[in-house]
Amino acid sequence: MPTDFGPFIPSKREECGIFGVFGNSDAAKLTYFGLYALQHRGQESAGIAVSDGNKLRESRHMGLVYEVFSEETLKELKGHLAIGHVRYSTTGSSLLANAQPFVVVHGNEYYSIAHNGNLVNAIQLRSDLETQGAIFQSTMDTEVIMHLMARNLKHGLEEALIEALRQIKGAYSLVMCTRDKLIGIRDPKGFRPLCLGELNGSYVLASETCALDLIDATYLRDVEPGEIVIIDHNGLRSLHPFPKVASAYCIFEFVYFARPDSNIFGQNVYLCRKRLGHIMKHENESITADFIMPFPDSGNYAALGFAEASKIPLEMGVIRNHYVGRTFIQPSQAMRDFGVRVKLNPVRELLYGKKVLLVEDSIIRGTTTRTRIKALRHAGAKEVHMVVSCPPHRYPCPYGIDFSTKGELIAASHSVDQIRDFIGLDSLNYLSLEGLLAGANATANDHPYCVACFNGHYAVECEEQVRKDCFETHRAVAGKV
Repeated sequence: MPTDFGPFIPSKREECGIFGVFGNSDAAKLTYFGLYALQHRGQESAGIAVSDGNKLRESRHMGLVYEVFSEETLKELKGHLAIGHVRYSTTGSSLLANAQPFVVVHGNEYYSIAHNGNLVNAIQLRSDLETQGAIFQSTMDTEVIMHLMARNLKHGLEEALIEALRQIKGAYSLVMCTRDKLIGIRDPKGFRPLCLGELNGSYVLASETCALDLIDATYLRDVEPGEIVIIDHNGLRSLHPFPKVASAYCIFEFVYFARPDSNIFGQNVYLCRKRLGHIMKHENESITADFIMPFPDSGNYAALGFAEASKIPLEMGVIRNHYVGRTFIQPSQAMRDFGVRVKLNPVRELLYGKKVLLVEDSIIRGTTTRTRIKALRHAGAKEVHMVVSCPPHRYPCPYGIDFSTKGELIAASHSVDQIRDFIGLDSLNYLSLEGLLAGANATANDHPYCVACFNGHYAVECEEQVRKDCFETHRAVAGKV
């Protein structure tokens, strides 16, 4: 039965996890564990494609990794070469057809691809391809890459791939495979992380080093921005087909996305977040409190840093329920705020009558934070103050983060004081952009990071609609802040 995908809307919540392995008879199982370690990067769907040198088999389903794959499923995925993907999809495109890896057969060869990031010229490219007769099976911008590549395969895989990459713009870390090749690719700006590892003579590619750690692989190096890594029975080859340009690593990976036990962009995430806490304390010397607390787990490590620098005690004022499933029986209207309380419950005896300083990693829309602050007030907290370990998000991100329009960002149309009042805080202070860059061991004048969501300076030109959103966001901020 045909599926109605609706109009093409490129996926914007593409903060995904990718993994690949070559040269191991347990490739599918290793990929399963790699995806398990990367589950924080995507909880909507999971997929694995495996090749035994002759045939490529795949399994893709909606759900978490452990829900999607069973021991029996993995046994059916026989082969020495595999790639995998966990996806965080946009609302409205949570469809099995959009789960990855994406697999096609062309000219008697299998091609499979998994993508972390977002293309900023996907709409125009797709329109051009459809005008030329291309038929799309999904709403993923990833499929655009496959169509562009297919049109040049007569010149060989490498030339076809380079020509496709020459036409796309935006953020992409990719793993691809054919029957006998594993390929890793990172865009010239290096927006998203991708690393290379080794396990008993096998090569491994992963979004983050935590995936290498879980399977006991050794980290070799990062795939460089603009690099294509091709792995086959002859070993590893590296291509650099494009001129070197200034890097634009997504700094929000340090703030929120990456797991704290990972090393990305040459730095450890845990230590970076602690540094952000130290810097927040020095930017807010006058703040006092009975204790500091995070909302687990988002603010934990910056809170550790703030407490260490300030000598104010760190307490866990809310307790996280680690056994909340993806779905549960919906509460009645009378059970207001159940969705928050089922995950985080305040410790009333600790909070009652106290002046609390909350440490949070970011405030995007403000609605969840507002509900959580109400819960702290209800538990008896006398004062609730907050520091945030990044600047206000005032601009949409076209490169694959979960805020693609100005309407999703409370700071795009509200001042800090207005956000404070909306959330219900006694005070609110954000980390400065200079402080954020210092925490990432950089300076405002010399850094390799993309900070467009904070200052609107986009590293790669976007399509017209994205530019319009950014302009309107700037106008809203200018008028209200």
